[in-house]
Amino acid sequence: MWQLLFTLLFALPQALAAQDISTAASATPTGHPILALGSPAPDFSLPGVDGKTHTLANYAASPILVIVFTCNHCPIAQMYEQRIQQLQTDYRDRGVAVVAIQPNDPKALPLDEMKIRFEYKHLRYPYLYDGETQSVARAYGPQATPHVFIFDKDRKLRYEGRMDNSYRKELVNTQDARNAIDALLANREVPVRHTGVFGCSTKWKEKTASSEAAWRKIAAEPVKLEMATAEDLHHLRENPSKHVTLVSFWATWCGSCIDEFADFQETFQMYKVRDFDLITVSANMPDEKDGVMRMLEKKHATSRNLLFASNDTAGLQGAFDPAWESAVPYTVLLAPDGKILYKNLGSVDILELRRTILANLPSDYIGFNQYWQTGSTQKDSDKSAVK
Repeated sequence: MWQLLFTLLFALPQALAAQDISTAASATPTGHPILALGSPAPDFSLPGVDGKTHTLANYAASPILVIVFTCNHCPIAQMYEQRIQQLQTDYRDRGVAVVAIQPNDPKALPLDEMKIRFEYKHLRYPYLYDGETQSVARAYGPQATPHVFIFDKDRKLRYEGRMDNSYRKELVNTQDARNAIDALLANREVPVRHTGVFGCSTKWKEKTASSEAAWRKIAAEPVKLEMATAEDLHHLRENPSKHVTLVSFWATWCGSCIDEFADFQETFQMYKVRDFDLITVSANMPDEKDGVMRMLEKKHATSRNLLFASNDTAGLQGAFDPAWESAVPYTVLLAPDGKILYKNLGSVDILELRRTILANLPSDYIGFNQYWQTGSTQKDSDKSAVK
């Protein structure tokens, strides 16, 4: 149980990213002030997703340097990935270097995960990792992701703030970062030198109180087990909850089921605040209830948990899915209307499953869903990447 809880503690910053969106104005926390306009660019030496170490000196040949502090998990930052890429494409032949830096606590985003997302989205700009020490982030002071810093040929800060006025591309009418770059290329004064930034607040290492409180809340949640009849399973298939619902059929004697059980529980904790449900269904016999309960408690399964209520395994399987005639694990993701969004017999690709969940969870802006509907179809092995 404790291993799972520590895993969930690390996942919580990602789970809360969609809710942790803020606007940073000119007044900033004294602990992490924004680099003052006119200041020289602080030096850095950071590993990149390309496996190389990148330094400030590596970009000395470029008259203009654009540094964007961004991350993987923030929905707002996700909306800017392609804009950062387009910025690099449009200006790279005009002497402008564009570099992205991930500033968050490594518990929120490790380097390996950055590499997976970078490949999945076919991005090409330098993407550097500062999470281990956050020394570069502390020197620059990004308040949220994304946060843009633009330096001239003397590496003096000439602009800092947002990239543009809206994360919704169709609403963009002010290109603040591009305006600053164009002014510097023309040897003119930058028209607007500072703007507030909008996005997910930077995850500083010392600010762990919220994660610890969430950890204690998860640890206190009870583990329960209900018996499920054929009628119950037929009703479950119709998905009356009106939530996106993940149904995982498993058994205590199924090794691959046990191996992926923690992934499902972690997924539940990540998305349960967003109209998402997880229901585990044990295919054990009813008289094996005690053993099932022990396993659920060991895994601290705070999801809704069911156990076949009779020895008629085939009948209970057929009540949920008449076409299911084989073994476990068997995983189904249901839309609120009962439509099957994902179905897999055998071990799941947890990244593929999580991307499907994110593409279908209700959101206030369709662009957040569309982000997960495009990208690579490759099979990835890192189980923590989609958070």
